[in-house]
Amino acid sequence: MSLNIQHLENEIIDQYLYDENPTRPWIIGFSGGKDSTMLLQVVWNALKKIEPALLTRQIYVVCNDTLVENPRIVKFINKTLKRIQKEANLNQFPIIVEETTPKLDDSFWVRLIGLGYPAPNKFYRWCTERLKINPTTRLITEKISENGEAIILLGTRSDESSNRAASIKRHEVKGQRLRKHPLPNAYVYTPIKDVTTNELWQYLNQVPPPWGGTHKELVTLYRNANSGDCPLVIDDSTPSCGNSRFGCWVCTVVNKDKSMEGLIDNGEEWMQPLADIRNFLIETRDNPEIYREQRRRNGEFKEGTWGPYKFETRVEILKRILKAQKTIQATEGIELITHQEMVLIQYHWFRDCFFKTKVSQIYNRIFKTQIDMSKQEEKFKQEAELLKKSCKQEPKDVELIQDLLALQKTKTLMIRKRGLQSDIDNRLNQFIEELKNPEKV
Repeated sequence: MSLNIQHLENEIIDQYLYDENPTRPWIIGFSGGKDSTMLLQVVWNALKKIEPALLTRQIYVVCNDTLVENPRIVKFINKTLKRIQKEANLNQFPIIVEETTPKLDDSFWVRLIGLGYPAPNKFYRWCTERLKINPTTRLITEKISENGEAIILLGTRSDESSNRAASIKRHEVKGQRLRKHPLPNAYVYTPIKDVTTNELWQYLNQVPPPWGGTHKELVTLYRNANSGDCPLVIDDSTPSCGNSRFGCWVCTVVNKDKSMEGLIDNGEEWMQPLADIRNFLIETRDNPEIYREQRRRNGEFKEGTWGPYKFETRVEILKRILKAQKTIQATEGIELITHQEMVLIQYHWFRDCFFKTKVSQIYNRIFKTQIDMSKQEEKFKQEAELLKKSCKQEPKDVELIQDLLALQKTKTLMIRKRGLQSDIDNRLNQFIEELKNPEKV
């Protein structure tokens, strides 16, 4: 190989041993793609050349799971991460595998179905910050807080794209390996920035992963998907991963998901329902007059702008996800949306005064089950009977009181009572409006 691996490993050894601050940990961004795989492999092989007694610097291998990653890749990455941690323990390397995920309230489906956020586009990429940047930033900030400083190792390469090359050149400091990261007391180290794509593949084809196995599956995934990989995202300058092999299957920032199409064409037909959902999300985003409210969430109305998805749209998206999940779960064992997400979606529907359709009703209808999203279902039934008896003179009040109780109980479930009075006021106003204009109900 024209690539001088020995020189590369020596550079890493020098940085590890003779850094001016020997206590600041290394945080290696790992996506499971070709670039981060080579980065981790080169670092690993460099560590093997260091005396065990000198391996005192802690290393974190960080993988970000957006919870909407391509399911085919999730299986591959999870298997790889287990191998990495197991082999690191056997070698007594100071390596800890960490996986970051978005907060439940920031998850893609909670935002999109629960709050009605429209599917992202290149001008409004609300997903990147919530699903990728924030979870990783929290971990980095935590390590900085514990150690004072931290060094982030990324598999960024100049040969990857002209934009990436320009970014590296813009931020690097001549004569220094490290560059400042926007986060205070954080630095970035890109050991393989000058490695070409041909050199990278040649290396991976000739040198097996030190944590065991081979790179055959990795090579096959790239060949079948005909695209690149998604790096660890630590700021908003990183381009969308929608065209990449290792990105989110729901990505609507790009017009066409070539990677998913490539996988389907190469035998992963079970992914077709996912591609159909993604295409429907694009349709809902691009046709706001059909699928979105005219008013924003704050009640503002402005000509030429659109608000959140209509409730009918949110219900339809949830139905499609659950139908797809039922179709592929039996053969692939894949969960597209979690129970916790559905509970929180119901919470947001209550807050938006959407009571006609329940998440549990949709789920039970599709899966032919009797899932109970509340442990107090029997208590609810008893309350309903008592309410009916108490409201014989004003039967309309039954639904109002049930809705107000639902708001209170959902708040209790979320252990968050802030905003309850506002939610109750909104529901009462809605009820009064219905009384004034019954023909609109």
